[in-house]
Amino acid sequence: MSFKTAARLGAILSKDYAEDFFKLLVNYQDISSSEAASRLSLHIRTAQDFLDSLAELGIVEKTEVFEKKRPYFRFTLLKSMISLEVDLSEFEKENPGEGLARLIREKKENEANFSVARTGDGFSGVTIREGEGRERQEHKISLTTPQGKFLFHLPFPKARPLSVADIMEKANVGSDYSAEIQDIVDELIRLDVIEVL
Repeated sequence: MSFKTAARLGAILSKDYAEDFFKLLVNYQDISSSEAASRLSLHIRTAQDFLDSLAELGIVEKTEVFEKKRPYFRFTLLKSMISLEVDLSEFEKENPGEGLARLIREKKENEANFSVARTGDGFSGVTIREGEGRERQEHKISLTTPQGKFLFHLPFPKARPLSVADIMEKANVGSDYSAEIQDIVDELIRLDVIEVL
């Protein structure tokens, strides 16, 4: 399941009343939100939202019924087993090789300050000043070792730009780190520290 779906399911399962709700759903053929609310001493809106969320996730079936011409919904449990499995590969950078060809260099008059690592062959972090006057804030980013080595070899503002791949080679950063490098490049482009030419 997607991360957003898993997060929704996790939020539902973390409710204080979730366990008691599932006990009802397992033992009742079907139940309405008002019946569940009265049984669990909950507000009817809370019960309705909980059951609607389960219906949206396909865990219960929501059926409209009529009683004295007044419609309402009953909920029936569809699954006796719920598994929460998240595929984190959805966060992988798309076409990671394409971003390596971008020509980049440090942007002129940026608001960044790089901290040199103890080893002296890279940076350990970058601090970016954002805003003006009293609203001015500092945004600190701790760098991984490959990111620090990469940024240590980033061309200066007036220097000839290099491709991301060339800077990685110059910094002796292997291709296994390309997604990690592109992530920091994208972030520093967004923060106006790096420019793409």
